[in-house]
Amino acid sequence: MNKLVFFGGKGGVGKTTASSAYAYHCREKGDKTLLVSTDPAHSLCDIFERKIGSRITEIKENLYAFEIDPEEESKKYINNIKRNMKDIVSPIIVKEIERQLDAAAVSPGSDESAVFDKLMEIIIDYQKDYDRIIIDTAPTGHTLRLLSLPELLGGWMDKLIEKRKKAMELYEMATREDKKMESIIEKDPVLSKLNDRKGKMEKVREILTNGDLVSFVFVLNPEKLPIEETKKAVTTLEKYNIHIKELIINRILPIRTEGKFWENRKKLEDKYMLEIEDVFSSKKLIKIPLIDEDVKMDNLKYISNYFEGLD
Repeated sequence: MNKLVFFGGKGGVGKTTASSAYAYHCREKGDKTLLVSTDPAHSLCDIFERKIGSRITEIKENLYAFEIDPEEESKKYINNIKRNMKDIVSPIIVKEIERQLDAAAVSPGSDESAVFDKLMEIIIDYQKDYDRIIIDTAPTGHTLRLLSLPELLGGWMDKLIEKRKKAMELYEMATREDKKMESIIEKDPVLSKLNDRKGKMEKVREILTNGDLVSFVFVLNPEKLPIEETKKAVTTLEKYNIHIKELIINRILPIRTEGKFWENRKKLEDKYMLEIEDVFSSKKLIKIPLIDEDVKMDNLKYISNYFEGLD
């Protein structure tokens, strides 16, 4: 796998277990590894049995983790906009803008936008500090929206920039100021902020579609719903030129089972395993068995052995 590794999949399939085990595998090899959770319902602290939170925390030598707090990041995001607005708009309308921003802070999508901003920072700025960055994402739908934001917001940013330029041209015509429009546009602080954000999004999009730098791994169980969701997710991401090379099939039952219930479950599982191998024949399949206890730090080493040979 590559330097940046995203773990995705349906809720409850074991993304946090898989990403944590892979992070453990990387640190055992001597890679300085950062494990990041973007899921609002964080579970890293449960696996590692310690408080992690929204600050980078050292778990063991060469293994660090933090959990992105959507609410905290949303507040930072809005406050940053407020600070920028005070520098570039008239004091007369600052209060009105702040009122609208406070309303936007609790609107649908604000958390996702804030998390995406933090993710941009991680993807662009943190690479120099770590050998591996592993991202444990939220359930599939949330992740797909998050990863498609560079594409979606890119077009939106283009329109904002275009509208700003037109507004400035109209203002120049109305005031009849004898200045070159190009010079005015170059010095405009609003356009500077918009272009800066657009540049970051373009860089992130370039990184996400770089198959030599980024790996996307989907985790699924050998069951109908996770298989169907994974099919859709793989197809959707490939539309954005994000290609999946590995899949993790998690919680596979033992070969030998006792009792009618478990025998029937194993037959059903065998059927879905064949379907997975057929539908995803072009992918590398990593098979991890169901263990007979809760996943904690002590048994991550055992699960991490299933990632041997993936580097």
